[in-house]
Amino acid sequence: MAAAAREPHAATANPERLDVSDFSRLRSQLPEIQGALRELGLDGWLLYDLRARNKVAGGLLGLGDLTRRYFVLIPADGEPSAIVHRIEEAPWAAWPWPRESYSAWRELDERLASLLAGRARVAMEVSPGDAVPILDLVPAGVVELVRRAGPEVVSSGELVSRFYSRWSDDDLASHRRAAVALAQVAQAAFTRLARTLADGGAVTEADVREWVLADLERHGVASGADCHVANTVNAADPHYYVVGRGAPLLRGDVVLLDLWGKEAEDRPFADQTWMAYLGPRVPDRLAELFAIIRDARDTAVEFVRDAWTTGRPIAGYEVDDVCRGVVAARGYGEAFVHRTGHSIDQAIHGMGPNIDNLETHETRRLIQGVGFSIEPGIYLRGDVGLRTEIDVYVGPDGPEVTTPGPQHTILALYAG
Repeated sequence: MAAAAREPHAATANPERLDVSDFSRLRSQLPEIQGALRELGLDGWLLYDLRARNKVAGGLLGLGDLTRRYFVLIPADGEPSAIVHRIEEAPWAAWPWPRESYSAWRELDERLASLLAGRARVAMEVSPGDAVPILDLVPAGVVELVRRAGPEVVSSGELVSRFYSRWSDDDLASHRRAAVALAQVAQAAFTRLARTLADGGAVTEADVREWVLADLERHGVASGADCHVANTVNAADPHYYVVGRGAPLLRGDVVLLDLWGKEAEDRPFADQTWMAYLGPRVPDRLAELFAIIRDARDTAVEFVRDAWTTGRPIAGYEVDDVCRGVVAARGYGEAFVHRTGHSIDQAIHGMGPNIDNLETHETRRLIQGVGFSIEPGIYLRGDVGLRTEIDVYVGPDGPEVTTPGPQHTILALYAG
């Protein structure tokens, strides 16, 4: 469960510099996008941004931090059109389709009304009722402005999954390499921890974090990399983060290691959580707790696989219900305090469908090409926390667990 980290945008945050786009991504995806719009009964996809607030618009267009509002309409048929501010025309020099400029707000309103005339339904990055908060990227005032121009505004969620968060073959290959590296780094960290303690050394949570980050660098997966390391009690906080040197790791401790990273800024993350016990034998109670979340994880994966085999479309909320149901049936539903999983793309918490019916109601389908985590946990405050986390990719042959050797039991590390 990687915590939401600061994610660098594709362009600079310096308003003095405007990145120039060649719009290659939109050029290559345009026929498929327009086919999807017709399939969904939409008249267009209306992209809006200001100050890089909408990563979907910025990502699809290759634009960064522009200081004035812009709109781009991708119609179901015909050529895309852009409305841009006159003082920020330079980034649009390579725009190959119709473009209009404005300076005054009244002029923008007129241009937008003309652009949208006769269109009944357009998609934007909104989420009715804030059901999927990460998709709620267009301000309410902008939605009001668009509606005043005529069309109904609907969520672009399905389009975002298909054209922003979907992995390419090269993305999948990169993710697989990163997944192998993360698993090796985690095992190496546990081995070093056990040996250091056996030799009489002292180790803190921060020490292990530093080992992991250095090893991720050596393995070539340092882009966006970080990790959480937590002892028995601290692991009961799902987003615990080391302050200072953190707690010492001692014999009899459970150790939770959550690590993530990717090969390059434009590639998908791998994200994993592993559990170890500093002693020769894992206590029965801990083993039983881990078995619950392991079974929940594996049941969720089988549910996704079965749905694929039978050709039944499923949404993220359904997988969350299945996974959470296993934990609840064994008496720990209230201790599973977060969603089952998150989308993974170029961001650790991606823009595709999450595995969630707790924090939000994720109705988007798990389509071919998307990746996500499955990570049930049990968190008993003041006592202990446990989590298991794997990544899943929906490929042409069905869902694939990309995490090597998903953990079946807590690893017992004899520490002296």
